[in-house]
Amino acid sequence: LVTFLILVFLIGYSKVQTGLIDQDIDRQTERSLAELEKTQGHLLDRVELADRMESIRKAAVFNKTVARLLEVIWAPIYFLASFLLIASLLYAVVALTGAKPEYHTLMSICVYAGFIELVAFGLVLAMLVAFQTTRVNTSLAMLAEPGSPTVLSAIDPFRVWFWVLVAMGLTVTRQLTRRMAILACSMFCAIALGVRMGLAYVAG
Repeated sequence: LVTFLILVFLIGYSKVQTGLIDQDIDRQTERSLAELEKTQGHLLDRVELADRMESIRKAAVFNKTVARLLEVIWAPIYFLASFLLIASLLYAVVALTGAKPEYHTLMSICVYAGFIELVAFGLVLAMLVAFQTTRVNTSLAMLAEPGSPTVLSAIDPFRVWFWVLVAMGLTVTRQLTRRMAILACSMFCAIALGVRMGLAYVAG
């Protein structure tokens, strides 16, 4: 688990070091400044206009700091919380079947299966460097028109693969029968997919 989180941290740090996140914020800041000057330039005196432009630049500096922290710190926290939640849910499922659940084993299954997510995380970094843009991911959104919001962004083959590996782990460690493992992981995968689709729909 520690190795996994360290690798996630390093990938996030590498994304920050590319400078592409800062470039995106810089472009957004320039658009905001241009819009302000275009719409408010003739309504404000020079001092007030300069103050508002300075406020936009200060906000950009703050946004850069927040974006860097999210890339470096949020990803490890997200994965750790996800593993703890999934292991807890699986613990409840195993207990409901009448078997004796082993939390350490369930947590280990999540961590080992999570390395496929780490591969996806690394692939995103590689695409980010290759295409010089932060608008990359491993979901089916790549099949949609660039820049348009779509529920396809919720469907990620790597996440489906994660649940396949979890089901295999549950079967191999005899925490669940093969049938129950497939059923439980299919249900959790479907729920996660539904939540992501809902979020994508709201964002759209």
